Amino acid sequence: MEDCNVIKRKKDKFSEMLMDIAQNIKDSADFLGSFELQNVSDLKEFANVLKAYESKGDKYVHTVITELNKAFITPIEREDILQLAMSMDDVLDGIDSFAALMEIHSITTFDEYVAEFVKNIQGCAEEILITINLLSEKKLLQISEHAIKIKEYESHCDTLYRRALKQLFATCKDPIKVIQYKEIYETLEEIADYCQTVANNLESVIMKNA
Repeated sequence: MEDCNVIKRKKDKFSEMLMDIAQNIKDSADFLGSFELQNVSDLKEFANVLKAYESKGDKYVHTVITELNKAFITPIEREDILQLAMSMDDVLDGIDSFAALMEIHSITTFDEYVAEFVKNIQGCAEEILITINLLSEKKLLQISEHAIKIKEYESHCDTLYRRALKQLFATCKDPIKVIQYKEIYETLEEIADYCQTVANNLESVIMKNA
C-alpha cells in the first residue's frame, strides 16, 4: 500500500494552464535578459524568438477560454481565471512590443536604464511563476509576500522611468533618438505595470478564497 503522505495531489487542468502561461512568461523574460545583441542582424532573431513566446501565450489563453466555456465547475471563479490569464498575456504582449521596437529602431545595445528595467521584469516574471504555483497548490496565504515583491519591482520601474527620461532629455540632442528611447522606456514601464496587474488579480483571488 502506498504511503498517503507521499501521494501528490494532481493539479486541476486550469491550474496547469495558468502554470503554462506563467512558465512561458519566465522563459520569455529569461531570454530577454540573456540574449546578447551584437549587431542589427541579431535583432531579427531577438524579435522573432520573443514573438514566438508571445504567440505561444496567445494559444494558452485561447485554450483557457475554450475550457472555461465547457466547464461546469472551476477551482476559483471563472472570471478570476480569465483575468489572471489575460493579465499574464499582457506581460508577454509587452515584452514582444519591446523587442519589436528594438528591431524597428535598429538599437543593438541595452543602455543602463533598459538593462535595469529588464532585471526588474525578470524579477517580476520569477515571482509570477512562484505565485501561480502557490495558487495551484492552494497555498493562498503564501501568495501575498510574492505579490508584494512584484509591486516593489513595479515601483522600482516607476522611479527608473522618471530617471531615464530626465537623463534622456538632459543629454540627448538628437530628436529622433529622444522619440525612440522615450517609446522604449514607456514600453518597459508598461510591462512592469502589467506585472502589477497580475499581482492585483492574485490578491483579489486571495480575498475571495482564503
